Amino acid sequence: MTRFGAVLTAGLVMAVGVVGVAGGAEKTIATQKAKDVVVTLKSDSGQWTKGTNAFVLELTSAQDKQPVEARTVTLNTSMTMAGMSPMIAGATLMPDKVPGRYLGTIEFTDTGTRQVTVTWDGPAGKGSTKFSVPVR
Repeated sequence: MTRFGAVLTAGLVMAVGVVGVAGGAEKTIATQKAKDVVVTLKSDSGQWTKGTNAFVLELTSAQDKQPVEARTVTLNTSMTMAGMSPMIAGATLMPDKVPGRYLGTIEFTDTGTRQVTVTWDGPAGKGSTKFSVPVR
């Protein structure tokens, strides 16, 4: 396979995975309030598993539940294990058509509880939050 073919295939696999959670019937994996923003992580199955995972990240106002639009959103995970360096994974995120909603993919090589860090920066201000999510 040519390099272009490999890149195209990887892009299509990611797009198909992200489209899988764009239908609106997602189940909540985790919800965390940070000041005036509620961060909700969702997927079709309601959990993350070993391998590639498609998910939705939503930012809403804690006061009126309206979407919070951000220019920059990141989601990173880490898992510490005794005697080893932390296992770190970063998600690929892209804005959905719905304000405050971001489609993402992330890959895990094994199971275990991950510390998730979400950061955002936009018209409503900057913020971040941390919470734990099991990978089954």
